[in-house]
Amino acid sequence: MSIPIDHDALPRLVRPVAVFDAGIGSYAAVAAIQRLLPRQDILYFADRASFPYGDKSRPELLAILRRTLRYLDSFDPAAVLVASNAPSITVLDDLTGIINPPVFGVRPPIAAALAVAGRKAVAVLGVRSMVESPELRLYADTQAGERKAQVHLVNASPLVELVESGAFLFAPDQAQAQVNAFLDALDGQHPDIAAFTLSSTHLPWLRAFIERARPGRPLFDPLDDAIAAVAPHAVPGTGAVLALVTENERYSAAEFGLMLDRLGVSLPLHRVTP
Repeated sequence: MSIPIDHDALPRLVRPVAVFDAGIGSYAAVAAIQRLLPRQDILYFADRASFPYGDKSRPELLAILRRTLRYLDSFDPAAVLVASNAPSITVLDDLTGIINPPVFGVRPPIAAALAVAGRKAVAVLGVRSMVESPELRLYADTQAGERKAQVHLVNASPLVELVESGAFLFAPDQAQAQVNAFLDALDGQHPDIAAFTLSSTHLPWLRAFIERARPGRPLFDPLDDAIAAVAPHAVPGTGAVLALVTENERYSAAEFGLMLDRLGVSLPLHRVTP
């Protein structure tokens, strides 16, 4: 890949943490790193040309991640965070050692959720393609061991749409009503749920809505473990964020900019081309 812009006009990054995904939800990881490590420089790579990762085959995801990791390595990152559940669960373990910096993924902390659920159940909320995948089922069963029957994989695509559309910002009362209705239906189907965990980087944006709907029911965010793993590799810089985006005929960089605007994020985007 090449960047068709003047490098001198870009922020000068000091051993950035590189964060990438194909969707908008991954910006939650950037925001989390900024809160924990305000002096850490961040390279944010939105691979819109490959959107959505969740619909890609295993060979496609392997090719995308090999290409992307090698590209990001050219920025001398201190660490790389794959801020997407689909590649983290399905292919990331096959790419160990492809670059020198440590590479981390996001995976639902099912074991931690089960630890507080006791004999009750845990709901893993994610998009349909992910919760219906054999890879997530295998991961969940491995995490749960003999307690795998206590783990429900739940299609939360309607909640993800509240983030993609910006409804949670522009129509918060309606969004809250939709979250309430979704969780009411879920409890009707699985009345034994004692904790939530996530298999989508969109859903952390809805944490407050979920907590209002189900106060006292723990919600385990996979970003928490991911950011904790990244933190020891931090290298203090100026806190600069460089945002790069790919695009195609269907998913433009301009559209992605509008999505960030809906999230209240003002961030200059620099197009990159293969």
